[in-house]
Amino acid sequence: MTERMRRGRGLAILALLVSIVALVIAVMAYQRTGARMRVLEDAWQRARQETADALGRVEELVRGSRERQR
Repeated sequence: MTERMRRGRGLAILALLVSIVALVIAVMAYQRTGARMRVLEDAWQRARQETADALGRVEELVRGSRERQR
């Protein structure tokens, strides 16, 4: 029974070490892509603002033509 417990304890320690290494790799990957995500987010915000501006101009054109028809 003690041999089984030692083997189980050894496997638990190995699993802990593997999970810590995986966590470190995940953090490094997140930090590496974090800068790219900020660039994409900025581009997305600019595109969103430009789309909103364009829709605002279209709305003004449509409402202006409606008012002229009345």
